[in-house]
Amino acid sequence: MPNLATWMRPKDEKWFQPFFAKHPDIRVFDARTGDVPMDQMDGLLLTGGSDIAPEFLRQEIADPSLILKDIDPARDRWEFDAISKAVARGLPILGICRGIQVLNVALGGTLKLDIPDHEHPDQKEQDIQPLRYDTTANHRFEKVNSSHHQAVDRIADGFEVEAWCATDDIIEQMRLWNYPFALAVQYHPERGKIYDALFQDFFDRINKIN
Repeated sequence: MPNLATWMRPKDEKWFQPFFAKHPDIRVFDARTGDVPMDQMDGLLLTGGSDIAPEFLRQEIADPSLILKDIDPARDRWEFDAISKAVARGLPILGICRGIQVLNVALGGTLKLDIPDHEHPDQKEQDIQPLRYDTTANHRFEKVNSSHHQAVDRIADGFEVEAWCATDDIIEQMRLWNYPFALAVQYHPERGKIYDALFQDFFDRINKIN
């Protein structure tokens, strides 16, 4: 039976549960509530959450006030370690919202620390932000539900950008090339049925590992 590692906020569980219910054969291990033996995992899911703590960022922070105060260094520490171990084993990885940022920073990239024009709560559950895609992208959505105050700036080595916000070129989707499967998105695919194929792809990859 495949095992999936994650760290998930209680308020996000309702969004992911329908996807997990479609794959009862995959056991989900939540590091927020218990130990997760990464050497026994078959995939890594990086979900939304707070800003990354300053000590984990790979850049100068000219204005510390740009980092929101509800940081969680324990989560940062676990996710950075989990990413390192998952990449070393070639495990499938899906990063969502904060997840795209954590994955990028963990592998050597940097962030735009404040982009207030993208922090629109009404967009978290509405697919209204238009995207433009690279022709090589496997998963394409005309509009997505994206709301965030930080974003990827310099991409880590090995990543290729697959989608940008059509109005200002903020990175919304990227993939780690020359790697079995590592997809990261700035939007929230867990909050809409139009994204089912993306999750199915991720879970299929996990099943192939086991």
